[in-house]
Amino acid sequence: MAWRSSGSSNAGLINNLARNGLIKSDRVKAAMLAVDRGHYAPAAAYDDSPQSLGFGATISAPHMHANACESLLPFLNSDSRVLDIGSGSGYLTHVLAKLVEPNGKVVGVDHIQGLVDMARENMRKSSDGKQMLEEGRVKFVKADGRLGYPDGGPYDAIHVGAAAANLHQPLVDQLKAPGRIFIPIDEGFLQYIYVIDKKSDGSVHKQKLYGVSYVPLTDAPASS
Repeated sequence: MAWRSSGSSNAGLINNLARNGLIKSDRVKAAMLAVDRGHYAPAAAYDDSPQSLGFGATISAPHMHANACESLLPFLNSDSRVLDIGSGSGYLTHVLAKLVEPNGKVVGVDHIQGLVDMARENMRKSSDGKQMLEEGRVKFVKADGRLGYPDGGPYDAIHVGAAAANLHQPLVDQLKAPGRIFIPIDEGFLQYIYVIDKKSDGSVHKQKLYGVSYVPLTDAPASS
């Protein structure tokens, strides 16, 4: 159904995603309506497809962002702390920040300075995004996402937007109990989305969902 969900505007895209069952909750729909993907995607912003950002990075297809938000939603409350690894354009970081208003905080991490700068510039295109940055409800940092970002944790929810070689232990360590991680993981020549739940007793449970194709979560290029 994803291929039918493209629109001619942000509202058209989001309404089509909801109509086709790719957005299920009113909260996710409202958050995605509130963040104009046109501020973040350099071309074909309202197509339900991934787009290149440069730097060897992409902005994921909107249906993937919707699914990530739906998966993390039980842990996205009005005062939640969220880590967005591989934040890229900053789009999903902004959507996650809408889902944890008014008192939540979101940290976007990328390993390429050009993407960190791009994300800040993109968020400043809207008064809402600019205010979030100024108030410290969203911040972007250059760091190795495989190591998480302990200074902002512990986190209620962690989203990983690039394929990890494995479930990196620092991410589990920085997750609250209870808390949830949404992460693509390499398995041979394939990649799969996993939902990782840390229970109140600290035990960790993994659920394999479906196959995907993401750029890898790796070292930054030498030039970055």
